[in-house]
Amino acid sequence: MTQIITRFADIATDYDAAYVDLWGCVHNGITALPDAVAALQAYRTQGGVVVLVTNSPRPWDSVAGQIASMGVPRDAWDAIATSGDSARAAMFRGFVGEKVWFMGETPRDDDFFKPLSVIDDPVSIQKVPLEEAEGIVCCGPFDTMADLDVNRPQFLYARQKGLKLLCANPDMVVDRGETREWCAGALAALYTEMGGESLYFGKPHPPIYDLARRRLAAVEHAINDPRIIAIGDGIHTDIAGAMGEDIDSLFITGGLAAAETRTQNQPDPNALSAYLETEMMNPTFAIGQLR
Repeated sequence: MTQIITRFADIATDYDAAYVDLWGCVHNGITALPDAVAALQAYRTQGGVVVLVTNSPRPWDSVAGQIASMGVPRDAWDAIATSGDSARAAMFRGFVGEKVWFMGETPRDDDFFKPLSVIDDPVSIQKVPLEEAEGIVCCGPFDTMADLDVNRPQFLYARQKGLKLLCANPDMVVDRGETREWCAGALAALYTEMGGESLYFGKPHPPIYDLARRRLAAVEHAINDPRIIAIGDGIHTDIAGAMGEDIDSLFITGGLAAAETRTQNQPDPNALSAYLETEMMNPTFAIGQLR
């Protein structure tokens, strides 16, 4: 049964490392959340290792710059694992061919196509019109506020051609401040619903956890899974991923599920229980906000 806690510090000493989600947990898409930053700084001060595990379609160094501009200080984290890096590795290995139709926002998502030195003999990726494509690379909608159905004609054509869609961000939605926006995961779900094949590399799927373990090892920490906790607000990404990897989790209820869990400062216990039963999820712990 999920235990509601008041502070991360209440359980922090039980874990040597934390896989921490960013959007909705450490920042709101506009600015850093001060209590969350302070909690991570305190955790690192006592010896804990923080790996930011995010479904951002960007390379890790781009994410580092982005969160710094939001006010997340460098002493709040040790390493970053992004869905973008995991998906980029697959793209440069040729998972969706060399000629790709790109879905995303230009120039914001241009870093996705930066060379990746860790891949031996990478394929030469070319962005082409859909009619010439061998596959689709999806970092997100062209317009994050538009109805998803505007993509149906292109998806119907792509499905008929048998194109695979590489999804660089499995999130369905995010909240930028008070505004909810569509993400690449919603497009991938639509394409799959229409009979197409979508490939996922972020949470809750295994590739990003393999990357997180490598990033953890790269900062010279050999930590076994029972000593790792996953923290995030996505019930079908952060929590489902943690359960799939058999690691403990801390569900931030005041993010995407704030309404369903009736979270003000803390979740309503009955609402939280009903929500988790409906979603068939069982996080180890829950808290209103990371603090």
